[in-house]
Amino acid sequence: MGRSVAQQLIAAHLVSGEMVAGQEIGIRVDQTLTQDATGTLVMLELEALGLDRARTEVSVQYVDHNLLQADEKNAEDHLFLRSAARRFGLWFSKPGNGVSHPTHMQRFGKPGKTMAGSDSHTCAAGSLGMLAIGVGGLEVALAIAGQPLHIRMPHIWGIRLTGELPPWCSAKDVILELLRRHGVTGGLDRIIEYHGPGLAHLSAMDRHVIANMGAELGATTTVFPADDAVRAFLHCEDRDDDFTEVTAAADAGYDVTDDIDLSTLEPLIARPSSPGNVVAVREVAGCEVSQVVIGSSANPGLRDYAIAAAMLKGRQTSDAVSFDVNPSSRQIFADLTRMGATFDLIAAGARIHQAGCMGCIGMGQAPAPGHNSLRTFPRNFPGRSGTKEDAVWLCSPETAAASALTGVITDPRDLAAKLGLAYPQLALPQKASVNTAMLVAPLPPEQASMEDLVKGPNICSLPDFPELPDRIAAPVLLKVGDNVSTDEISPAGTRALPLRSNIPKLAEFTFTHVDADYPRRAQGCKGGSGHLIVGGHNYGQGSSREHAAITPRYLGLHAVLAKSFARIHWQNLANFGVLALEFADERDYDRIDPGDTLVIDGLRDALADTRQLAVTNSRTHEQYPVRHGLSPRQVEMVLAGGQIPLLARSTKTRDNDETPALTA
Repeated sequence: MGRSVAQQLIAAHLVSGEMVAGQEIGIRVDQTLTQDATGTLVMLELEALGLDRARTEVSVQYVDHNLLQADEKNAEDHLFLRSAARRFGLWFSKPGNGVSHPTHMQRFGKPGKTMAGSDSHTCAAGSLGMLAIGVGGLEVALAIAGQPLHIRMPHIWGIRLTGELPPWCSAKDVILELLRRHGVTGGLDRIIEYHGPGLAHLSAMDRHVIANMGAELGATTTVFPADDAVRAFLHCEDRDDDFTEVTAAADAGYDVTDDIDLSTLEPLIARPSSPGNVVAVREVAGCEVSQVVIGSSANPGLRDYAIAAAMLKGRQTSDAVSFDVNPSSRQIFADLTRMGATFDLIAAGARIHQAGCMGCIGMGQAPAPGHNSLRTFPRNFPGRSGTKEDAVWLCSPETAAASALTGVITDPRDLAAKLGLAYPQLALPQKASVNTAMLVAPLPPEQASMEDLVKGPNICSLPDFPELPDRIAAPVLLKVGDNVSTDEISPAGTRALPLRSNIPKLAEFTFTHVDADYPRRAQGCKGGSGHLIVGGHNYGQGSSREHAAITPRYLGLHAVLAKSFARIHWQNLANFGVLALEFADERDYDRIDPGDTLVIDGLRDALADTRQLAVTNSRTHEQYPVRHGLSPRQVEMVLAGGQIPLLARSTKTRDNDETPALTA
C-alpha cells in the first residue's frame, strides 16, 4: 500500500522511532515560526541553552500579537525580539507586517518541509503540503538549536472531499462542519489529511482556513497535497522555484476515514463559547449583534476580505454594529486597496485596524459584556476576547458581512434573496503585491555574535525549578471541568499579555478567569508542600502558550490529575516538570473535593518502572489508580524538574568532559 502525504512527510524527516501509532518518534525540523506572545520565552530559552546560531533552514520571529502599545511593555518586547533575532540568526518580521501564519505562507512556506511553531495554529501551513506542528516554545527553541521534534506518532485521518461549495458557503463552513460532527476532541492523536476530487475547487488560502482550525479539533496537524492549487499560489507570490509536488499515492490508506460532499454544506456558526458548539446559521438567525470582526489567521486570505467588501459595496452596516476589519498581512491589505475593496469597506462603515491578530488574542476590540460578537476567528473560549462575560460566535466572512448589514445574525442566502444579491464573482489579482521591506534578514554570523540582547525592566530570566520530589503530599487547590483552555489558565488580553516575559507578574493572573483567588492560595502553599489541580477531559485545550504550564509551576504546582489532556499542554507540563496523570477510572474524579490532600509515595521509582501509580486521598483513605503517558525521555525530563534543568545538567557533564555545548 502506498503512503499518504502525511506519511511521506514523516518518513522523509524521521530520525528516531518507528511510524507506529502511539509510539514516540523524532522528526527533523526544517523551519520554525515564533510570534511575540510566545517568542519572548523562546528567545530567553535560546539564551539559557547557550545557542550560538540557529541550525534550521529558516526560522522567523514575527511580531503580530502584542501590537497595542498602551505603555512601554510591548515596545520593550519588540526591541528584545529584534535583538534576539539579530543575535541568533533569525528572520525578523516587523510589527504590523502581518499575522505569522499567512505571512509565513506567502514568503517562506515550502511544500515537503517540516515546521515547528510556538503557536497552535502553525498547522495552517499544512495548506502548502508541509508537516507543520504547533508546540510549546521550549520545543521550538530546541528545534532552532538543531534538535529533533518528538511527538507521539498520530493516526492518519483521511477526509475525502467531493463536490463543490455552493454559493454563500466558503472554506470556514467546511471546518465548522467537521467541528459540528466531531467536536473539539475529534482530532486528538490524529493528523487530518484531505484528499479527493473536491480539492480542485479549494484554493491554497481556502485550505489555509481549514488547516488552521484543525487545531480546534485537537489534531496534531492538518495536511493537504501540494498540487496545482499550491503551484498557482506560489506563482502568484513570485516563488515558482519553491514548488515541489507532494501528493498521496493512488493506493494510499488511512487509519480513520470520513467524507464531506461540499455541495451539501450550508452556512454554519459556532455559538458561544466553544468552536465545537456548531449549528446552522438559520437556527440562530435573528439574534441581535453588536460587533462583527473579519480577519485573523483563520480567515486571512484576500478573498475573505474581498467577498465581504463586495457584499457591502454601496451599502451601510447597521448602526447597532461595530464592524471591524483586521488585515492579516500588509501585503493582503495592499492588494485589497489596489482592488478598490478597502474603499468599499470604509464607505460601508468599517473600522480598519493594523495588520495583526488584534482582537483574536484579546488585544483590543473587546466586546461589551453579554452582547453578541460575530468573528471570523478560530476560537471563542470564555474571556479570550478580553471581556470576561463575552458572547463570541465564529462564522464565515459571508455570514459576518450579512449580519453586519442587518444587525442580527443572518444567513447570507436569506439576505441575498431579500436584496436580490447574486453571489459575487471576484476578480482577484493574478500577482500579489510582494513587498519584503518589513522582513529583516538574519545577520552574518560574525556580526550576529557581537549582538547583545536588549532587555527592558519587564523582561525577566526564566525561573529555576527544582527536581520532582519523591513524595507528593499536597492539597487540591482547584478542581475544574472539561475543556478548560489555556486562555482560562493563563489569560490573554491587554492586562496580562504584555507580561509574557515576566513570569512572576504574569503568575498573578493564573486561573483568575476560573477562580480569582487561586494565585493567592497557591502562593501560600508555594514554600511548603506545593499543590495539585484536578481536571476533566481535554485539560489545556487551545493555545500552545507554555505560560499556562510555567505560571502554575512557578506557583508551586506539582501535578495535574485529569480525565484527559490536550496534546500541546500535556507536553508543556512535562517540559517544565509538572506531572500529568490521567485517571484510570474516570469516576474517581467525582470522589475528590477541592481542599483534599492527595499523596503519592515513591514517585521517582514508580515513574521509571511503570505507567501506573496510586494516589491516596488522606481525607477518605481511598486510593485512585492513575497512569502517565510519558516516554522514558519525558520521565527523565520531569524528574529533573523540566527540560532546561535536564539540559543544564547534561551541559555541565559535557563541560566537565570538555565537549562543546549548543554552538554552531
